[in-house]
Amino acid sequence: MFGLTPEQRAIRDGVAALCRRFGDEYWSECERAERFPTEFNQAMAADGWFGLTAPERHGGAGLGIKEAAIVMHTVASHGGGMAAASSIHMNIFGFHPVLVHGTDEQRAAWVPRLIAGEDQVCFGVTEPDAGLDTTSITTVARKVPGGYRVTGRKIWTSTAQVANRILLLTRSTPKAECRRPTEGMTLFYTDLDRSRIEVRRIPKHGRAAVDSNAVFIDDLFIPDAHRIGAEGAGFRCLLDGLNPERILVAVEAIGIGQDALTRAAAYAKERVVFGRAIGRNQGIQHPLAECWLNLEAALLMAERAADLYDRGEPCATEANGAKFLGARAGHQACLQAVLTHGGMGYAKEFQVERLLREVLLCRIAPVTEQMILSFVAEKALGLPKSY
Repeated sequence: MFGLTPEQRAIRDGVAALCRRFGDEYWSECERAERFPTEFNQAMAADGWFGLTAPERHGGAGLGIKEAAIVMHTVASHGGGMAAASSIHMNIFGFHPVLVHGTDEQRAAWVPRLIAGEDQVCFGVTEPDAGLDTTSITTVARKVPGGYRVTGRKIWTSTAQVANRILLLTRSTPKAECRRPTEGMTLFYTDLDRSRIEVRRIPKHGRAAVDSNAVFIDDLFIPDAHRIGAEGAGFRCLLDGLNPERILVAVEAIGIGQDALTRAAAYAKERVVFGRAIGRNQGIQHPLAECWLNLEAALLMAERAADLYDRGEPCATEANGAKFLGARAGHQACLQAVLTHGGMGYAKEFQVERLLREVLLCRIAPVTEQMILSFVAEKALGLPKSY
C-alpha cells in the first residue's frame, strides 16, 4: 500500500516474514486434503496479529482498518490466496460489531480469547431464501426468561466446521410488525452448540481449505449476556462490520491478483517459444501491464476508503467501490496469469489456476457487483433507489 508510516511498514514486513514460512506446497496440500490451515492460523495468533484492531486495555493494539488492510493485503499476496485470508478473516475484523457495540464485560471476556486464537468464530448472517436481502431473514429469536430460543437456517457460513463461536443475526420481531425493514433484528455472539446446531459442508469451486456450510439451528438457547447491543438493533450493529469487510475483501483480491501477476511475469521471462522469451512479445506484455495498472488503481480506492473509515467519516461508497474494483482487477489479473502460462496455467503445479478459482469468490461475496453499482448510482449520482 502507499505512503506507509515506519510502523505500518513494520506490520507489512512482519506479516510477510510469517507468510514466507508457508510455501506453495503447504497451500496445495491444504486444498487437496480440504484441511483448514490451522498451522497458519495459529502462527498469526502467536505473533499477535489477531489483536490488531482490538482495544489496548483488552490486549490488542488499538489500530485501525488501514493497518488491518495492510495485514490482509500482505497475507493474500504471499501465495495463500483466499484460503489464507479466510482462515483469519473473522479474527482480524469480523468481530468488529462486538468491539463497537459490546459491553465492557463482554469485551473483557471474549477479546483476549479471540486474540490468542483460542476461539474460532463463524459468521451466521446469509440465509437460503434471503440472500443479499438481509432484512428478510427468517431465523427467529424468541424471548424467554434469561435469554432467547433461536431456530432457523444459515448458508455460506465459513469456518463453521472448526468454529466454537458464532456471530449470529436473527429476527426478534417479524418484519411486518416493524416500522422499517431494518428494525426488529437482534445480533448475538454465542457458543456454536453442536447439540442444537447442525453444520453441513458445501462442496465448492475453490478455497477448499476453508469450509463453507449450511447451518441448521434447532431451538438453541442463547443467554441475554450473549446479545450484542439492544434487542432489535442488530442490523445497525452489523453495519459497523460491513464497510471494513468490503475494504478488506478488496485488498485481498488485489493481493491475490498481484501474486498471480508476479508469477505470470516471471514465467514470461523464462518461457522461450520460437527462440525468444514470450515476455518480449507485446501480446503478452500489454495485458499484464494493464492488469498492473488496474490493481494499483483499485488499491488507491481501498486505501482511501480505509483512511475515511479510520477518521470516522462516511466511506460506504468508497468501500463498496473498492470491493468492486479490487475484485474485478484481481480476477482479471489471475485470469491473465493463467493465459500467460498457456497450457501450464491449467496445471496445479504453477498455482495460478488455484488463485483464479479462489479470487472469483471476491466478485460474488460479500455483496454482488450489481448491488454495488445500484448503491453507487444512488449514493454518488443521486439516482432513484432501484431495489
